[in-house]
Amino acid sequence: MTCYLDQIAWNSDGLVPAIAQDAATGLILMVAWMNREALTLTVDENRAVYWSRSRQKLWRKGEESGNVQRLKELRVDCDNDVILMQVDQIGGIACHTGRASCFYSVLEDGQWQAVDSVLKDPKELYQ
Repeated sequence: MTCYLDQIAWNSDGLVPAIAQDAATGLILMVAWMNREALTLTVDENRAVYWSRSRQKLWRKGEESGNVQRLKELRVDCDNDVILMQVDQIGGIACHTGRASCFYSVLEDGQWQAVDSVLKDPKELYQ
């Protein structure tokens, strides 16, 4: 039997993009990257674990802020090169800016405008 990890079309860096979507509302919360270990840990721990490209290490969503993403369902797209996670977003904040979603800016008249409010000051999230 083929391991689910072997069916993923990992990029040349051994990564795959992972979309986190709120299971209750359908809101797209964020996009991050996973390597094989992050995906394995996500499945094993039933929570979102990502690979930080900037820090070159694994990070469990919410390990500092407390805003954990509990895994409800895991899907892969038709090309096996994008992961979609349905999650329960604990604390209601997915973005490091203190917003519910990382997708808080809308293009208006050729400029990006922040349209979603900050729910909690990031200084309070990351102490």
